[in-house]
Amino acid sequence: MGIFDKIKGAIWGQAKAAEAAPAPTTTAATANPAPAPTPAPSATTAATSPATSAPSAPVDIASILDAAVKKSGQKLDWKHSIVDLMKALGMDASLSERKELAQELGYTGDAGDSAKMNMFLHKALLKKLADNGGKVPADLLD
Repeated sequence: MGIFDKIKGAIWGQAKAAEAAPAPTTTAATANPAPAPTPAPSATTAATSPATSAPSAPVDIASILDAAVKKSGQKLDWKHSIVDLMKALGMDASLSERKELAQELGYTGDAGDSAKMNMFLHKALLKKLADNGGKVPADLLD
């Protein structure tokens, strides 16, 4: 599994967890035992649907990453920093990991120029997330 797949998996996994969170509130409907079994299979189906049909149900990248930053307890600027984006997801943001991601995303520049590579990585990653069914704010794709 490549670095991009790990990032996408972390974001989509958090999106699934966020979708699953409202499901327990439907347990208040357990006062009607008959309807409860019907929504349970639907919820299971819905939980698997976003992963398989990501383009039809876009994952809100900004809200997922904002929540991840808040959960991390660190001051991270994922909107401008590939390192902070990776840290927000609890990933290794080392230079070697970023170089591997650069290869995956087709970076042809000097990998020794980490500032230039990081700028490429941030923009290319957000574009690829958008291409894979993520809803990315337009100002971050420019």
